[in-house]
Amino acid sequence: MREDLEALIAEFQTLDAKKTQVIESSCPPPSPRLNGSLSAHPEKDELILFGGEYFNGQKTYLYNDLYVYNVRKNSWAKVEIPNPPPRRCAHQAAVVPTAGGQLWIFGGEFASPNGEQFYHYKDLWVLHLATKTWEQIKSSGGPSGRSGHRMVACKRQLIVFGGFHESARDYIYYNDVYAFNLDSFTWSKLAPSGIGPAPRSGCQMAATPEGSVIIYGGYSKQRVKKDVDRGTLHTDMFLLRAEGAGKEEDKWAWSRLNPSGVKPTPRSGFSAAVGPNNRSLLFGGVHDEEEEESIEGDFFNDIYFYDIVKNRWFPGQLKGPKSEKRKRRRGRQAEAEDAGDDELEKRPPQGPVEIVKEVVAEDGTIMTIKQVISGPGEEKSESEEEEEEDGALSQQVEPCPRSNAMLAVKHGVLYVYGGMFEVGDRQFTLSDLYSIDLHKMEEWKVLVEMDPKAQEWLEESESDEEEDDVEGAEGGEEEEESSEEESEDEGGEEQHPPVQPAEKHADYLARTEQYWIKLARSNMGPDAKEKKVVKVAHAMVKAFYEDAV
Repeated sequence: MREDLEALIAEFQTLDAKKTQVIESSCPPPSPRLNGSLSAHPEKDELILFGGEYFNGQKTYLYNDLYVYNVRKNSWAKVEIPNPPPRRCAHQAAVVPTAGGQLWIFGGEFASPNGEQFYHYKDLWVLHLATKTWEQIKSSGGPSGRSGHRMVACKRQLIVFGGFHESARDYIYYNDVYAFNLDSFTWSKLAPSGIGPAPRSGCQMAATPEGSVIIYGGYSKQRVKKDVDRGTLHTDMFLLRAEGAGKEEDKWAWSRLNPSGVKPTPRSGFSAAVGPNNRSLLFGGVHDEEEEESIEGDFFNDIYFYDIVKNRWFPGQLKGPKSEKRKRRRGRQAEAEDAGDDELEKRPPQGPVEIVKEVVAEDGTIMTIKQVISGPGEEKSESEEEEEEDGALSQQVEPCPRSNAMLAVKHGVLYVYGGMFEVGDRQFTLSDLYSIDLHKMEEWKVLVEMDPKAQEWLEESESDEEEDDVEGAEGGEEEEESSEEESEDEGGEEQHPPVQPAEKHADYLARTEQYWIKLARSNMGPDAKEKKVVKVAHAMVKAFYEDAV
């Protein structure tokens, strides 16, 4: 089986080898993906996106495309460079400023199209940004093949920690540490003293200004009995410190950190980056409730900061824009609106529940059919028309809750690209791009909206495929989280059956019930119980009707 994957990888590389020159072309935003890498160019106003994966319900796609996003022009370019690393996801990328900038890539995984076989890479590559050339660095003694590991550039070294390896029969999680010397191009396995983190993947890893490394959180699973695994969400934190001065920096020591402040709630699949003022940050993720039969995920879109110097966590809270211009434009509504702003500031940073318009059926099933909400209250303010003309002044735009997104920070601005969330058995992969100024923490900006037409979901059984064809472009539209910033005048009313003038709730329900049941069924998957589907459909109708009248 491994041979099959190696043959597939070799075939892709043969195709890549036919490219002999660098071709850079402007392009629309990249297709939906998760588990790629987004890195800030050390010299230019650019972000570099490499790799990632996409799953449409039947088939897994892996990428080795290279895209460059210009933060000044809000434009994308695809850069085809000969002999790139083979397709992969869940790899790591680190940027160093040497020689006009270098992007280093290590490890990751390739999956068979049916998503059941995995090949884990242990190769190391460097993209020379000035000359636009890929180079594979062959050096022995490095980490074994893995994905979900973490890598940071620390002084003149790349430090790699953790990750996992999965085969058809078994899996293993790692807590080993390796250093790659950027001057001698050699690997060394570190043997730190002290008690370090338990094996894990998907943790947060950041370098401190002094050349130490912090590790927070992560995920691992253990086999408790035959065919039964138990997942662990780690919430502990460690410092890996280089002891000794000068050249003797190969003595390392683990110590446990006990930070103060408000720690992130337990989660996996979060994304991490380093912001200004010695603060590392994490965004989003998912907390899975593992039931007997299934896993229900609670997805997040919050930010937590860790102050490396003060050893303190705190949640990122939006202050809301405060410009004079905005106050002038609002005129007589200013006071009422400002009262709303204060409420927004007091809103706990905690969760997607208060940020996203969610519908909860009586049995607790949650469906999201609206993404942007106006203010913290359910009822709309009197100045609703004025707001819409003025670009929805009081509306808080934010990325929908998600896991496995790609993050980068440039000029103190955090960029969040893609990722995924789940509803029932269905996975939505995103291709939107948001930014927020970390110095001001006022508001999120939408740079690329989610394209609902990019959402496709193919059921495994044939009986559902006809239905899928009917939904077609609506595939991602019905669950409005996937249609970023679903605006009043654009998609919602056209996609869902509109409420007729003076139509009562009961009449609307009777007229459109079958549409909503089909919608709920397509979101919840073929295995959901009919009673539950109807409940969710009715809850969606209620929310949509109340929103429309």
